[in-house]
Amino acid sequence: MGDVAEIGGRRADRARQVADLLRGEIVQGRFGGGRLPREAVLAREFGASRNTVREALRLLRDEGLVERCPGVGTTISGEKYPHGLHRLLGLAETLHEHGEVTNQVRTMTLMEPPSAVRQRLGLGPGEQVVYLERLRRLNGLPLSLDLTYLVREVGEPLFDADLERNDIFVLLERIAGQPLGVAELTLEAVNADPHTASVLDAPRGAALLMVERLTHLSDGRPVDLEFVRFRGDRLTMRGHLRRATTQDPGTEKE
Repeated sequence: MGDVAEIGGRRADRARQVADLLRGEIVQGRFGGGRLPREAVLAREFGASRNTVREALRLLRDEGLVERCPGVGTTISGEKYPHGLHRLLGLAETLHEHGEVTNQVRTMTLMEPPSAVRQRLGLGPGEQVVYLERLRRLNGLPLSLDLTYLVREVGEPLFDADLERNDIFVLLERIAGQPLGVAELTLEAVNADPHTASVLDAPRGAALLMVERLTHLSDGRPVDLEFVRFRGDRLTMRGHLRRATTQDPGTEKE
């Protein structure tokens, strides 16, 4: 009994490994025709059994990334778009090669911010912010729900701006008369609450990629605090990380 469980566990582990590699190749566009090779071919390529490959494809099917049809094979049913983390860009700037990003403004108002928002934006008591909620689509498909708090100085002019087809980052730089500088970023996985699931046309409880971002102008002032919920089945985050080497300033390399 224990041996059988161990064998099944090893196969499940191996299936996850194969699924991870296949997912990466799908996202990177290796299968341009939209169809994956036959199970036997994939088994040879990954040095795995056909049962393991079959289980890996089932995992990808459950994610909504592929479909499996008798007589047809495995085809790609979903597409994930890469969002770079190495530069501070708006969504339309990041995904312009993949289609048109549009913004549906659901809410825009001047409000007294919660204390947590006030602290993050460095505001004093009584200062108001512009609160903006947008549903963002790529090629007509819901991609993210963005909740944004903006300092009043740069937020109020946005009431007269074309927010449907413009990234806020581009507009903020025009309004402020200076470029954006740096942003503090936090990524985590959350489940879609009923309201968010409805807005994003996603299953209730579906995995979402939650991005919290505090953006500063080049002079260091924080101006934009965002909470962005991305559909996890339509976006992947990519970046370049470098391991910096430092030397104690008091020592000299011999």
